[in-house]
Amino acid sequence: MIALVITLSTPLLAALVLAVVRSPRIGGWINISATAAGFAAATWLAWTVLGQGAIHGDQFQVDAFNVYLIALTSLVGLSTSIFSRPYMEHELELRRVTPRRMRLYHASFQGFLFTMLLSLSTNNLGVLWVALEGATLATVLLVSLYRTPESIEAAWKYFILCGVGIAQALFGTVLLYFAAARVVPDPERALQWSVLYAHAGQLEPVVVAIAFIFLLIGYGTKVGLVPLHNWLPDAHSEGPTPMSAVLSGLLLNVALYAVVRVKMITDGALAAGVAHDPQLAGRLMMGFGLTSFLVAGLFLHRQKDIKRLFSYSSIEHMGLMTFAFGLGGPLATFGALLHMTVHSLTKSAIFVTVGHASQIAGTQRIEQIRGLIRTQPQVGWGLLIGSIAIAGFPPFGVFTSEFLLLTATMKSSPWLTVPLLAGFAVAFSGLFRHLQPMVFGALPAGQKPINMNPVPVTLHLALVLWLGLSIPPSLARWFDDATRLISGSGLL
Repeated sequence: MIALVITLSTPLLAALVLAVVRSPRIGGWINISATAAGFAAATWLAWTVLGQGAIHGDQFQVDAFNVYLIALTSLVGLSTSIFSRPYMEHELELRRVTPRRMRLYHASFQGFLFTMLLSLSTNNLGVLWVALEGATLATVLLVSLYRTPESIEAAWKYFILCGVGIAQALFGTVLLYFAAARVVPDPERALQWSVLYAHAGQLEPVVVAIAFIFLLIGYGTKVGLVPLHNWLPDAHSEGPTPMSAVLSGLLLNVALYAVVRVKMITDGALAAGVAHDPQLAGRLMMGFGLTSFLVAGLFLHRQKDIKRLFSYSSIEHMGLMTFAFGLGGPLATFGALLHMTVHSLTKSAIFVTVGHASQIAGTQRIEQIRGLIRTQPQVGWGLLIGSIAIAGFPPFGVFTSEFLLLTATMKSSPWLTVPLLAGFAVAFSGLFRHLQPMVFGALPAGQKPINMNPVPVTLHLALVLWLGLSIPPSLARWFDDATRLISGSGLL
């Protein structure tokens, strides 16, 4: 429990400290130090949970499912903070931000990490809702950081759409409490996930099913599921690039985590009702997920902004994960957990290179970003290898997770194999039609190399390659434990 307290308190205290630190340079180093301390605490927490079992409490619960997401969130937060220090200093030199906004950026970055870690570790569905709403508010501040008309419009769009979505999730949470208060001996514990999961078979199936629909729509808005996705490309394109890295790599995972937690309760409630479809929650997730996967793949072909291009790639992959969790079964669930990991690592690495590519070209327009591999090979090769990895080429980990999902689909729903394969082909062509000229095209005049720290990109892509070649036994056991818990065969 001490490790969990340190993991949660570190970003919270850092946000308070960074809110009063006036020096952007000192703030950048404090930001890195705080995320490093948080990652050390998260590693300690993961070691404790894997060695001693889950941590149970009235307010917090850490098990095999969320502890690996906590560790992943801390790792990506650390690498992104390392990238953001020189990147944001360059933005300061260009006067795109002021020292005061740099202070807001660093404080919001740590506040954003705190809300995500709280969302992952809380045992209370009400606190989960509050934490995700807090993440929304922190992200609004980051999206509007540049204070341009476009960034303010994107921030308002994000706030309104996600605000409407989170309101739907609140209504679903209230419905869950209504169903549980009539069954749980102590109504004050009626929103604790562990209590709801233990009493799932006694809950009214109709009420729980309606609650799940509202929660899927609400949290699905933050996942970026079609047709609730409109805020995501704007938020990516107008906010600072480090925000895009943590948004795609982390927040979307946290929102999907919330949906899966509720699905576990819903499956238990519907399985106990003879007259109800026990696969309702899974079918809804499969429908939203497959639609998002196919639509986002088509939209990749129409993009002219490099950050919007990879934001639609994020929608595509989140749709694939949602489909996998909806499909269920050990193989699909294992593949979804692995895909959450490799997508977070790969996409955050891609956004690091995208940010540097935009700084080199002085624009985010794809048609004006050319010859990166000759201007600055680190950026060009990073973007190329990252795109190859996210497209699902072997031997990277994304290929492994997508192959597992495709195998599970062929086994349980073979008629869905064709749209999946078609979606892979459409997404691949949409991505690489833009990539080749950006990396290998004719070198424009005026492009100059910039200061880049290659560590975040190298580390993330090396981990994704490693997971594609061989999943370490300890991590495989980790995913196995989470798979058993999600599929209903694990023990609380």
